Amino acid sequence: MSAVISRVAKARVSTVRLHRGSKFSDHALLVSILVLALFGAVMIASASMAFAQRTYLSPFYFVTRQVMFLGVGCLFGVLAFQVPLSLWEKYGPHLILVSILGLVLVLVPFIGVKVNGSRRWIDLGFFTIQVSETVKLFVVVYLAGYLVRRGHLVQTTFGGSGRALLLVTFACFLLILEPDFGAAVVIAVTASLMLFVAGVKFSQFACLIGALGAICASLVIWSPYRLERLVSFTDPFKDAYESGYQLTQSLIAIGMGGISGVGFGNSVQKMHFLPEAHTDFLFAVLSEELGLIGIIFTISLYVFIVSRCFYLSKKAEAQGNGFASYIALGIGIWIGLQSFINMGVSMGVLPTKGITLPLMSYGGSSAVVFAITFGLLLRVEWELAQRERLALHVGDALQEAYP
Repeated sequence: MSAVISRVAKARVSTVRLHRGSKFSDHALLVSILVLALFGAVMIASASMAFAQRTYLSPFYFVTRQVMFLGVGCLFGVLAFQVPLSLWEKYGPHLILVSILGLVLVLVPFIGVKVNGSRRWIDLGFFTIQVSETVKLFVVVYLAGYLVRRGHLVQTTFGGSGRALLLVTFACFLLILEPDFGAAVVIAVTASLMLFVAGVKFSQFACLIGALGAICASLVIWSPYRLERLVSFTDPFKDAYESGYQLTQSLIAIGMGGISGVGFGNSVQKMHFLPEAHTDFLFAVLSEELGLIGIIFTISLYVFIVSRCFYLSKKAEAQGNGFASYIALGIGIWIGLQSFINMGVSMGVLPTKGITLPLMSYGGSSAVVFAITFGLLLRVEWELAQRERLALHVGDALQEAYP
């Protein structure tokens, strides 16, 4: 028996040494994330040059800042990778409370910065932070821990799922006050789908979806500008120079792209025709310059990343690691949903909302938070690989002891 214990201990030591020398085993996931970030920076450079030259007298103003944001994001992403999942699980409730406090501070005059009628940023002097971006990540972390701790209650009682959504609902309420309706929708749908996968009763899930639908419909009806966006979305060319202007210009850009596009840097719509060309409507410029080929390439990157998230979720569930499973699941839903909404808005499939294309659109807070998110995702992959290799080494040791 002592010989078996000794062999198992040696197997554990050799596994630890092995992983110290090999941080990543899923190189395809890491490469796809880096390609997405660099591809986004290149497209920002192309989409923003005209606007940057006119506004800041420097054609590379936005891409320079984006590269800087990505550099800071990589630093924070590496730090996030170093944090064990057990600590993320332990401090999940604290993180969401801090983010909710940030949402409250955004609404305070002289603290929150108001831009284009929305108060979404906190000015730190050297940097403005969009708190809604951090809320998306911390909601996923908080819910993943809650579903592990209270999974049985979520599956059997209405109160179990209701308590899980209290903080999430309050966060969405604060986002609507900013207003940031798009972020609230992303968070609400992500949380709902995580609960559904966790095993909440279908009747409760149907009630939840019905309530969310009723709330969204009420917000649209009671808000003139949201109602105007919805009406213009159904027929943007009816008022092509007013309420439907942005979507009309986006559709023109996509239509001009064709199969292979007009060529990198040759977009016409970015020349002061399409507003927010380097942020919310970057996909339209990409479609115009690179055509269907560029669209397929971009969608393929997102599909691969999201599919890896779901694969890691399934793998973690098979290993009995519930927190890692829900983290990967939540990140996959969030990335897939947000990219789908952004592309859908640009193509006129969905009403216009101010939602960025993950890790591609210009934005400091978005770039840093997504870098942290992918650092956490790579941590999930690494810990799962570590468990898998440990199990293989222990199995080999046992087989050697008992041939």
